[in-house]
Amino acid sequence: MAKLDVETNFIEKLAELLQRTGLTEIEINQGTTRIRVARQIQMAPMDVTAPVYLQAPQVPPAGPAAAEPAPGPDASHPGIVKSPMVGTVYLAPEPGMPPYAGVGSEVKEGQTLLIIEAMKVMNAIRAPKAGRVLRVFVENAAPVEFGEPLLVLE
Repeated sequence: MAKLDVETNFIEKLAELLQRTGLTEIEINQGTTRIRVARQIQMAPMDVTAPVYLQAPQVPPAGPAAAEPAPGPDASHPGIVKSPMVGTVYLAPEPGMPPYAGVGSEVKEGQTLLIIEAMKVMNAIRAPKAGRVLRVFVENAAPVEFGEPLLVLE
């Protein structure tokens, strides 16, 4: 078997890149050398045997019109961050961990805001500018479409 001459420092840097970006794996091919660094994400087990019963929502009696929602940023806001791809959005690096950026969070330019999984690849969506998160339009583990508003930065 041929000996592979790779500096461990290089592999450590790749592992750090995985952690920093939230990606699950990186693969590099150079000539006949192939290096793949991957990490496992622990998913919480689900109890699929327990039945789920839903109650129909109660309809309020007819009366005066409901109050208008409080004014705030909407999908036309200039600080909107839109989805660059179709996939599933994840607000935190792993289940049970705090989100990358929640409402009111101060973020730096280039900081990871959330992850979109597309074709089994975790893609970090980064802040295009520094600011404060005003609103998050998506829920964790929800599907998103290309161009769909994800959140608003002020």
